[in-house]
Amino acid sequence: MKNIDNAATNKISPFKKLTTEQEQLVNDIISFTKHHLTQNHPAIYTVYGDAGTGKSVILSQLFVRIQKEARTQQNSVLYHTNNYFLVNHPEILKVYKEIAGPIKELYKKDFARPTSLINQLDKQQQTIDVAVIDEAHLLLSKPDHYNNFYHDNQLVEIIKRAKVVIIVFDQYQVLRMKSLWTPERLQAITNQYPHKDYHLTHMFRMNASDDLVKWFNEFTNYKLTALPASARDHYDFRIYSDAEEMRKAIVQRNKEVGLSRILSTSGYPSTLDGGKHYIEEGRFKMPWDQYNYTVTPWAELPQTIDEVGSIYTCQGFDLNYTGIIIGPPISQTPQTNQLQVNLDRYTDVEAFKKRADLTDPAEIKSLEKRMIMNSLNVLFKRGVYGTYLYAHDPLLRHSLTSLFKKAGFTLPKEEK
Repeated sequence: MKNIDNAATNKISPFKKLTTEQEQLVNDIISFTKHHLTQNHPAIYTVYGDAGTGKSVILSQLFVRIQKEARTQQNSVLYHTNNYFLVNHPEILKVYKEIAGPIKELYKKDFARPTSLINQLDKQQQTIDVAVIDEAHLLLSKPDHYNNFYHDNQLVEIIKRAKVVIIVFDQYQVLRMKSLWTPERLQAITNQYPHKDYHLTHMFRMNASDDLVKWFNEFTNYKLTALPASARDHYDFRIYSDAEEMRKAIVQRNKEVGLSRILSTSGYPSTLDGGKHYIEEGRFKMPWDQYNYTVTPWAELPQTIDEVGSIYTCQGFDLNYTGIIIGPPISQTPQTNQLQVNLDRYTDVEAFKKRADLTDPAEIKSLEKRMIMNSLNVLFKRGVYGTYLYAHDPLLRHSLTSLFKKAGFTLPKEEK
């Protein structure tokens, strides 16, 4: 049995040891920040990186260093600066606020959602010095009156109110039209100002081989390829033909090491009405995740072993083992090794609300399909020690089990 620390706060702890590259990056962002704080125009530092490349760990340590200098170092240009850490994901925000508790230079009020800060600054007629933004791909890029955001773009509004803006961005985690971002759309904003970019490439979260990570990436780019021989090197990768057997295996992993959950793409009944909505696959029947009113992240609640996690509860988090249901929107094109996205089978009605700046039906359809594959990419990149897969589409399910056997692996046996 592995000796595993499952607390989400420790996964992005500001006390976690950084690699040489990460340490150099933090130092470079600090230098950039100090230089541009004395200028009379905004400046932006963008860190690009796929899921699991350590973006949040870097930001966590960066922000602690900024706030320590802001609150304790009188000889620093950062001294007495007013700085905020922003994230649009409520579950991740809980973790950062918890991290702030024991660190005397960090206050819980330093962490906020972008809309809350924008509205607060407007009410007080104030600006800030540094804005650090985690998961910038979740920033709103259109008005969202439901969430009290009445401007056109959160990033633009934050830049108006800050001297230096530091963001991390992953184009493959864009999941909703109201948060539509591409590198081109992002750069159209950032490149108007003094800016610097950095690209992270090394996968830290998953113990999976580079070849298996590449296989996941090819899958979300519509290609079904042969499984690499390294798929199970130091990693528990499995394909299931029975979702209930996969569930039993995840329950067993959860008993052994904790923080193991069933996850699924959309494509099953789901309504934001507070009721339970079930995913059914043969003998398998489990409800979707419920809204989490506690300060504890969804995956750390013991009872959520009996729920199916979604992109809205697991994005940004590490899990030890994941059992992933590839739902009805994603299927295999018959007689090919290509995957297809069935937009008519996507049930997340909030994801694809219309935008005034998008009028080309072909472009809209392409973006919607990309977002569905992005949602699968988010799920694929959660499992630190193992990932188990089950596909709703019978042809895809058959192909996956065939690929698993062709790679020399034995299909999983029933868990005792």
